[in-house]
Amino acid sequence: MEASFFIKAAQLIIAFGLLVIVHEFGHYLFARIFGIRVEKFYIFFDPWFSLFKYKPKKKPGTEDKASWRDTEYGIGWLPLGGYCKISGMIDESMDTEQMKQPVQPWEFRAKPAWQRLLVMVAGVVFNFILAIIIYAGIAYTWGDAYIPYKNATYGMQYCETAHKAGFRDGDIPLFADGKELDAADFDLLNMLESKTITVLRDGKDTVAINLPDNMVMAVNNELKENDNGFGFMTYRFPVIVKEPVKGEAAEKAGLKAGDRIVGVDSVPAATWDLFSKELAKKKGADVTLQYVRPDGTAASVSLKTTESGKIGILLTPITEIYDTKVVKYSLLESIPRGIEIGVDKLTSYIDQMKYVFTKEGAQSLGGFGAIGDMFPDQWNWYQFWVITAFISVALAFMNILPIPALDGGHVVFLIYEMITGKQPSQKVLEYAQMTGLVLLIALLLYANGNDIYRFFFK
Repeated sequence: MEASFFIKAAQLIIAFGLLVIVHEFGHYLFARIFGIRVEKFYIFFDPWFSLFKYKPKKKPGTEDKASWRDTEYGIGWLPLGGYCKISGMIDESMDTEQMKQPVQPWEFRAKPAWQRLLVMVAGVVFNFILAIIIYAGIAYTWGDAYIPYKNATYGMQYCETAHKAGFRDGDIPLFADGKELDAADFDLLNMLESKTITVLRDGKDTVAINLPDNMVMAVNNELKENDNGFGFMTYRFPVIVKEPVKGEAAEKAGLKAGDRIVGVDSVPAATWDLFSKELAKKKGADVTLQYVRPDGTAASVSLKTTESGKIGILLTPITEIYDTKVVKYSLLESIPRGIEIGVDKLTSYIDQMKYVFTKEGAQSLGGFGAIGDMFPDQWNWYQFWVITAFISVALAFMNILPIPALDGGHVVFLIYEMITGKQPSQKVLEYAQMTGLVLLIALLLYANGNDIYRFFFK
């Protein structure tokens, strides 16, 4: 297996482990606040055996009181989640024998409904708070750095779905439903859900493009099926030599730092997308490159590409070509910024849920493979934290859905109890838990089955 696979897998496991710890700690903390005994606190699942476990000794004379010493702390071997086993509660452990015993004062079922409600929602709340903390940390450490669309003089490269909607490579997005686009404060999802996008074409004409209703799912499906590498659009940029690689064809042919390549065998290729496409046709072949020196002098040079279509140059980064706007935040300023980003991501995620219930949405569902693919091939702390924060938001929302076996399912029964004053019977709770577990397992198998299908057949 390639090293990139293990790098992605490591990032996924570390991120998932962190999110599980925070989520379950939310349940654990509020259970302890209300004097509820927690029997187990596990990171990852431990069917048959665990990698590590620790059970503190109970102090003499405290057997009838709930404390942190009641809990067995451990790490399971199956990295699919984690759990916090709370006494007197129907959960994924399905410990029905315990529920047949007389109610004890330290049990979950012995506490008022409002306390039990807070215990159940604590995991979701902690995940969302974690996301806000991470986003605040990102804002403080890196700030918001972006290239305003109007600064990208070569415009954008668009996916095939966008081309069908009327976009052309080189178009510069200006407005979405009349709102000015700046690349920083207007989420791409909102852009795709707009009715009309106005672009600048050929540096002079403004063109209004009407988007179809299913634009989001169409773009998402193209990305999954064809892996175009960038989604809806990406910045186009000129091919400017940062530095020729020593001993490679470009250096031997005389290319120098600052040279801007504009053509391959007289075919116009002034931007990276066009240039790379032409070189892909010339693997291991002799080519003639047209380029422009920094002083404006036009010239050409002949060389031979490698078997993989390379010429041996380091490209000038896009951030050194276009003016980049950086917004820095102080420690105090980063907190409201983290809240703003967290709320925005949660809102966007909720908006996307409506697409899950379509045929295209069901086909696009992914499991752990799809989540792992979100992480970069090389370790990058910025990307790691951005993706971890987003997964934390998604985990918070998914867990609060009113589905039996999820936190949201328990919340529904607790709200019913608080309104009616009647607690559902243990049998109802048991059947609901079992039904929810079956649904979740089926969803897990379907989503990961999609990953396997896409890996082998697409």
